[in-house]
Amino acid sequence: MENIWSISIGEATLRLFLAVVLGGLIGWEREHNNHPAGFRTHILVSLGSALIMLLSIYGFSEFVYEPNVRTDPARLAAQVVSGIGFLGAGTILRHGFSVTGLTTAASLWVVSGIGLSAGAGFYYPAILTTALALISLELLNRVEHLLFVSRRQKTLRIRVKDRPGTLGDLATILAQFGASIRRVSIEEEDPDEEMIDIVFTIRMPEKFPESDLIEKLRQVEGVMAVISG
Repeated sequence: MENIWSISIGEATLRLFLAVVLGGLIGWEREHNNHPAGFRTHILVSLGSALIMLLSIYGFSEFVYEPNVRTDPARLAAQVVSGIGFLGAGTILRHGFSVTGLTTAASLWVVSGIGLSAGAGFYYPAILTTALALISLELLNRVEHLLFVSRRQKTLRIRVKDRPGTLGDLATILAQFGASIRRVSIEEEDPDEEMIDIVFTIRMPEKFPESDLIEKLRQVEGVMAVISG
């Protein structure tokens, strides 16, 4: 009868190699779309998770038959699930009013699960999860953009005189109209005349009164022009 607490070199190699390939596929998608954690990071997370899974199951096989020793193959691997949160948190960044990196943090968590599955020899779920993750990240991202983001996301370029408090006044009006500010940038237009362009990227609710918003923004002191794109 085959010893379940031992693994051949060939089988261990296969599991680690599969973890690299599957993690690399998801990492390539993140790298291709210029996200914080890319190709190498996802490979290392998946490979490390697979190694820890192998270690958890087979690394202490010589102690299995010792008296008063109870083994738990999942104990060491279970720490990966909670520990990966620290790495994922490092990819979450806040820029002004927008938060980025949440999807990449989630992809790292999924990749750690894929690595654990590959390390445990759970091949089919690991491969299927990789395929579903790629569909979610790439295909559904495009569908979401076509159905929701492109229709409800607008860019407002507001030319104003550079004075304290203008940005806050504009943001307050946007909030009153129910617009969600996704990104803000400030571009210096004419230093001699102290003119700047404040560019808002906003997410609009349903039945958004865009014309009323633009008219309200134009009434703010110091606003010279409002361009909607």
